[in-house]
Amino acid sequence: MSRMLVLLFACAVLGTAAMAQRAPVFEDAGETRAALQQALAEREAAEARSVRLEAEAAASQDAVDRTARQAAALAARVQQAEAGIAAADARLALIGEEQARLRSALGREQRPIVTLTAALQQFSRRPVALSLLRPGEVRDLVYLRAVMASTVPQVEARTVALRAAIDRQAVLRQETTQATQVLRQEEAALAERRTELAALEARQRLAAREAGSLASREAERALALGEQARDLDALVGELDRAAVLRNRLAELPGPLLRPEGNAPLVAEEPAAITSASAPVGAPAPYILPVAGRTVTGFGAPVSGVLSQGLTLAPRSNAQVVAPAAGRVAFAGPYRGYGRIVIIEHAGGWTSLVTGLARSDVAVGDELVGGAPIGVAGPGRPTVTLELRRDGEAVNPLEFAR
Repeated sequence: MSRMLVLLFACAVLGTAAMAQRAPVFEDAGETRAALQQALAEREAAEARSVRLEAEAAASQDAVDRTARQAAALAARVQQAEAGIAAADARLALIGEEQARLRSALGREQRPIVTLTAALQQFSRRPVALSLLRPGEVRDLVYLRAVMASTVPQVEARTVALRAAIDRQAVLRQETTQATQVLRQEEAALAERRTELAALEARQRLAAREAGSLASREAERALALGEQARDLDALVGELDRAAVLRNRLAELPGPLLRPEGNAPLVAEEPAAITSASAPVGAPAPYILPVAGRTVTGFGAPVSGVLSQGLTLAPRSNAQVVAPAAGRVAFAGPYRGYGRIVIIEHAGGWTSLVTGLARSDVAVGDELVGGAPIGVAGPGRPTVTLELRRDGEAVNPLEFAR
């Protein structure tokens, strides 16, 4: 029994020491569990969004709208896989933390137990014939065997926790294998969905080339405005004013219809419109553009001023999507913010997304909610979201779901 105990202990220690562990993502187990729960919730939300968008794409009769929703559905599938990878990483980190604690506990108990079992085994293997050659040895042997008969049960009773820890190590090794398999599957799914999304986006760009001259002129005007604006607030303000002007021009009555014969000219009746000043609810559904933990909340102090949005820490090269349906007012680099995308929504609402390493949209693009707009940077990127109503910052979490 003692020999078996030593062998089990040695196997557990050597097995866990040889197994490669992923470094914990967070500093403590509580934070890692919170990250796991968040990743699972984000994965579920992205899956539900992809199912909804796929159904909308299948029901759409318009080819452009159908393609746009297919792209948004693929972007949601990409975010689903990213959240699955984050969840697998968190599980592996939790397993690694528990294994480290068990190794520490086993190390403390190893020395006295190994010493005891080695001595007991040495005495138990002493041949009876050897004891007969020396006077008094038979009596000592009988006494020793009696002591061992009463000691071994005590050893077994006092090493229950140790044996349980060794058994737990075996379970953790199995859980590590399973979590690693899930991680590999999610990584493969992510690569496949990114490839599908890139192919679909390439087809979209080819289909949009016929309108390229007008879009190019508008993009050039937006980039020039970005160079002239003194700061990001000024840029958003100028774009808001341009959007108001564009909406007013769109609301003007249509051209006069030429009547038949000598009848007087009659103006075409304008369609019923909503005043720009009328209150309009926030764009819905409204989602966060990227999956990740919040590092700076709305209204938090940053460099002496209060944050006007949310700063999120996603995974490296994470997919970034449009928070809601709208029109791209600006897309490109802006000093100190990486690449940014500004999306105009109905009713004077504007979303500003900064910190992108690559933007995949152009000025004038009409986006559905969840449409891919770019990717975050490598390493440890941060992406910031600001939601504004007529230029005033609003907490995005009041509307995001």
